[in-house]
Amino acid sequence: MNRKQFLKQSLIGAGLIVQASTLLIPNLLSTTPMKNIILHKANTRGFANHGWLQANHSFSFASYHNPERMNFGVLRVLNDDSVAGGMGFGKHPHDNMEIITIPLEGALEHKDSMGNSAVIHHGEVQVMSAGTGIFHSEMNKNRDTPVKLLQIWVMPNKRQVEPRYQQIMLNVADRHNRLQQILSPSAEDEGVWIHQDAWFHLGALDKDFQTTYQLKKKGNGVYAFVIKGDLTIAGQTLESRDALGIWDVESLDIQANTEAEILLLEVPMTL
Repeated sequence: MNRKQFLKQSLIGAGLIVQASTLLIPNLLSTTPMKNIILHKANTRGFANHGWLQANHSFSFASYHNPERMNFGVLRVLNDDSVAGGMGFGKHPHDNMEIITIPLEGALEHKDSMGNSAVIHHGEVQVMSAGTGIFHSEMNKNRDTPVKLLQIWVMPNKRQVEPRYQQIMLNVADRHNRLQQILSPSAEDEGVWIHQDAWFHLGALDKDFQTTYQLKKKGNGVYAFVIKGDLTIAGQTLESRDALGIWDVESLDIQANTEAEILLLEVPMTL
């Protein structure tokens, strides 16, 4: 599949051809549930090999469609992508979605219809509030090495807002044996902000380190995504690229069984 075909199919597969107001929160139980927990093993994700793009989809996206894996609350997309050198996503549209990009390796070049042009590296976080509508492109800045990134889409709590762009550099050292906040609903807080009562945290944990995450808002759930390593979260053992979703809790116990990196996404469970 070429890039133009992929982009068109991605927008349809992600539900962006319909108005966001028609989106419903479907059944959250995408594997056999244990009360308020879902476990997504890495090898159960959708996978697409487009040659220039190796893509893993935690939720239905593009040609991957699983009616039991449409979203986790307002978390609509979590794509784990590797883009070949010199390749990328040409100019394409978005609207009424909060789009967050977290580079893991390499450099990603961004251009958009708001006039922004930037290169994003590991240690930085980018967010776009698509609102009334934007066009943007994302290309691997380097021709000899892949760029690896997480792209996350969150359904907003406000529609038709003025589009906005934000990119910040984080101090990676601040996540060593700590859950570093990288996103919140407030421009005054640590990290970037979006139009949603969501909080994201990154942690780089030593073997045997333990911590507890306290949820910020009643009614929210947490989707924990293991970037690398082996952890135990809420009594469940997770390995690299595994994920666990949990709701109806006030806190979450985390233990690193090896050196590990984790992304926690706290989001509302209903629109």
